Amino acid sequence: MTYFFGRRVVFSAFVLAILGWGIGFYGPPVFLHAVIERTGWPLAWVSAAVTLHFLVGAIIVANLPRLYRRFGLPVITTGGASLLAAGLLGWALAGQPWQLVLAALATGAGWVTMGAAAINAIIAPWYNRRRPWALSTAYNGASIGGVILSPLWVLLIDHYGFPAAATVIGLTAILIVGIMSLLVFRIRPAMIGQFPDGDAEAAVFAGAPTSVSAPLRLTRDPRFLTLAAGMALGLFAQIGMVAHLFSVLAPAIGAQAAGFAMGLATACAIAGRSIAVRVLATGLSRRTVAAGSYGVQIAGSLLFFLSGDSTGLAICGVVLFGAGIGNATSLPPLIAQSEFPAAEVQRVVSLIVATGQACYAFAPAIYGLIRTIGTNGDGLFFLAVGGVQASPSAVFSAAGSEQQHLNPDRFIAVMSHHGLIPRHDLKPGLCCRRGQEIGMEDIAYMLSHPEPCDIAKLSRKAEMPPGPEAGPHSRHQGQRVADITEHICCHDKIIPAICPLQKIQRTTGFQLAV
Repeated sequence: MTYFFGRRVVFSAFVLAILGWGIGFYGPPVFLHAVIERTGWPLAWVSAAVTLHFLVGAIIVANLPRLYRRFGLPVITTGGASLLAAGLLGWALAGQPWQLVLAALATGAGWVTMGAAAINAIIAPWYNRRRPWALSTAYNGASIGGVILSPLWVLLIDHYGFPAAATVIGLTAILIVGIMSLLVFRIRPAMIGQFPDGDAEAAVFAGAPTSVSAPLRLTRDPRFLTLAAGMALGLFAQIGMVAHLFSVLAPAIGAQAAGFAMGLATACAIAGRSIAVRVLATGLSRRTVAAGSYGVQIAGSLLFFLSGDSTGLAICGVVLFGAGIGNATSLPPLIAQSEFPAAEVQRVVSLIVATGQACYAFAPAIYGLIRTIGTNGDGLFFLAVGGVQASPSAVFSAAGSEQQHLNPDRFIAVMSHHGLIPRHDLKPGLCCRRGQEIGMEDIAYMLSHPEPCDIAKLSRKAEMPPGPEAGPHSRHQGQRVADITEHICCHDKIIPAICPLQKIQRTTGFQLAV
């Protein structure tokens, strides 16, 4: 059996996520502390540089598809790692505020070439049906990056100084990313005679039921607007919580327990992604799963609010909140895949990631102000986090419910576009051997009718006689129609027309009720 190269791509994307998030996402809080200790500059100045770091990243992310088309993904990824390394040295050596600004510009622009949109672009050519698993596995590297590199940064800076730490980690990132770009990221399935998901032949799979000849006007597309708003609001609440969680928990449960809680949240993020992948495999709408994930985080925020000095309640809050952390990044690209044409998915993902990053860049500062309000600022902080998280949950839940029911016309379009029914064979008014037609309602009937398969009834619907001529029909007598992989005889040939309903739901991301 031929080794599927896509597995190597997933592993490489996992390593890239470790470096990208470990340096560019979890690193700035450490950089902030190190710069203030070295220079004595005001907290506001250095905090502004951290915000700039994330804002410039949002601009670059929005333009990543254009950069990929012009220079190629391997060049941009390696160049981004080099820019990130240079910026790290700038953070370590800056002697003037303007130099810190330049360093923030460099690290902000560099790390996003190793971030969420980049991971999606790397995975997309290799996985269609199994993209939820592939993205979830790769994004786990983001959580591992926090676990490994956050303490590593502190250790190296304490023992060798910030410049030495920045040099070692920066050069290591350039070396690893350069090797992966050369040996892995430049490869595409067609170059080595392979197909997405390791299939024996190409299958048509895209996020939307129809293709477009011109770029979508996303600013007027409710699918895009709700997806971008949901991701931005969710990350705003989430990043604000992560930024302040340690300082809030430490006085109540102790610094050691608070440190344990932060590590536990990261571990729960990995578990949360795995659970989400299993739930998606049941065919549940991807937006519905996203709404549920934010609902779990809301419950965690409320437990924080109620915990007081209770370590047990605080830990339960950490578990629930942590379970949703990873899904805030991994689920939106999967929603984009299920709702937009393949040619538009990369652009959509880049824009929603950019919107989210531009939004959450201000979260630590805003939630910091909330904590200063009144005598119970920390309690108000937890309520504010939960309140903001309610917004994406409501957005995804409402949008998801609208997609629960597909009429036959929509159903046929989705089926054919995802390659579950050959596009050229499945059309309204499909012509069959007796001069009759199989309409869209007939195919919908075959998939959704609840009683056991009646061969005679099924044959009448398809205008085909039972018996040997009906071919595969006879093998499925007594089974439920919704569970049958069926065939329709048309033009004297067997067409693979009907797939199990569960597979359709798992593949398309739609909850079908035709």
